[in-house]
Amino acid sequence: MTRFPLLAGALALLLAHGAAAQGQAASSSWSDTPTARVAALALLETLNADLLSSDSATLTLDRWCAAHRMAEPATIVAERVRGDDKEPTTQVRELLGVGAADTVRYRHVRLHCGTHVLSEADNWYVPARLQPRMNQVLETTDTPFGRAVQALHFRRRTLSARLLWSPLPPGWEMGAALPPASSAPMPIPAQTIQHRAVLSLPDGTPISVVVETYTGEVLSFPQPLSQSLPQPPSQ
Repeated sequence: MTRFPLLAGALALLLAHGAAAQGQAASSSWSDTPTARVAALALLETLNADLLSSDSATLTLDRWCAAHRMAEPATIVAERVRGDDKEPTTQVRELLGVGAADTVRYRHVRLHCGTHVLSEADNWYVPARLQPRMNQVLETTDTPFGRAVQALHFRRRTLSARLLWSPLPPGWEMGAALPPASSAPMPIPAQTIQHRAVLSLPDGTPISVVVETYTGEVLSFPQPLSQSLPQPPSQ
């Protein structure tokens, strides 16, 4: 049984279009063919599901970076973006279970795998619910939040998860025509997936609200070769 429903349809379409793409070499830019678009959708759905099944987006991206050989070493590094603080909204404070007078801190980070920016995250957290050393690390370094507070064994509750881009048109799974092949590279947008989530201690106390936007660079590795995919029998 296939893990995710959309992947079942994607694999079926790969079988149908695989022969047309035989002989295509791996490239740093994806070709704009039906086969490549189905593969891109399958990969985005896989990453989305991996993120949903994990409490730490940082550790999930560590594994994604390593599995697709995007950098050596394959370790996610955070880049702190300073000077654009966002005050927590009333909704954020409600999700954190804090009042108007309670301190909520904000971090904006970009998560890098080597030279690739895989995501940007807005993070509002309650410093009073963290250990002093964790607050020091968060204030003075670019360490990803998930790595800095990993010892708390936090849990993640997803509020929303959206694909911001689909390589295939609406209705593709019902037989709608796929985009025709193009000689130009596949146009992959700057943003592909967005998650909103609350991170909580094991007892349910919320410590953080995050909005994570995953970039098109999550596909910054060579396009899968059609030869590595199962092919339909020759006629």
